Amino acid sequence: MRRRDFVGLLGAISAWPQAVLGQVTRRRPLIGRLSFASRDTPLLVRYINGFLSGMRELSYVEGRDFDITYAMADFHRDQLPRVAAELVNLAPDVIVAGATLEAVAAAKATATIPIVVAVVADPIALGFTTSDARPTGNVTGIMPYVKGLPAKQLELARELVPGATRIGLLDDVIDPKSPPQRQEIEAAGRGLEIEIVPAEVRTAADIDAAYQTFASARVQAVVVEQSGMFVFARQPIAQAAASKRLPTVYGYREHVDAGGLISYGINLDWCYHRSAYYVDRILKGAKPSDLPIEFPTNVELVINLKTAKALGITVPSSLLVRADEVIE
Repeated sequence: MRRRDFVGLLGAISAWPQAVLGQVTRRRPLIGRLSFASRDTPLLVRYINGFLSGMRELSYVEGRDFDITYAMADFHRDQLPRVAAELVNLAPDVIVAGATLEAVAAAKATATIPIVVAVVADPIALGFTTSDARPTGNVTGIMPYVKGLPAKQLELARELVPGATRIGLLDDVIDPKSPPQRQEIEAAGRGLEIEIVPAEVRTAADIDAAYQTFASARVQAVVVEQSGMFVFARQPIAQAAASKRLPTVYGYREHVDAGGLISYGINLDWCYHRSAYYVDRILKGAKPSDLPIEFPTNVELVINLKTAKALGITVPSSLLVRADEVIE
């Protein structure tokens, strides 16, 4: 982690209010932040700090122009419906849902309070709306899942291990955005004559067993789905991949920062920062239907050469020249 990022995280932690749910005074608009993670998790602090930075850039000062309260499930995903219902009972002016799991829980808890999702997957398939351009429900936000991205991640695994015929897939069977990724990767695998070996994961405790499955199946590389739980479990995944000496491709750079090999996907920091724009518009009277769901245009390739060296892999120069960042 870069020093400036660490300092920023500490600042965000110290700035968070100590009030618990139900103790927020309604003198200003109230923003409710919903997450399945814990409030003091450094990565979540970073994302929250990015959102608050976006609010400050739009001239909002916390405690002067808005209050914010945090509803956290402390990594118990089954508790999200209860936590979302408690948050809705506070009647916030807008709910900021971290990702798809939180969005599903929030949308089931309220059909009237606007919900902004920083990282939402296929809102039409999930029933949030019938149109991305003009949301028909109370949910809007940013959709970093781009069709074709999972297939590209599989192709990257083949580039890293030329001639690979068996590739593992770390599959989060709880996350609603995982099924289309698995379907796309399996379809791409058939086209490339690659056998896809899935290992289903329900909690972070399943990660070591999943990598043991890959090792027993003699896969030559692994692709990790884009999943909120996997992002927060990025260090155990990187450690498991290193222990089995398996080159692993990810959808988020957070994995590579934590010791993963290579990622290709959308920058999540940008998504959380951008979510402030939606909140600003809603606080000024806009409805979700006025705010089209956005698709980030920048996809970044990040490579960790230290990890490659530890795995005994030579990263092809064709990948290095295309990389947006190389960690050495």
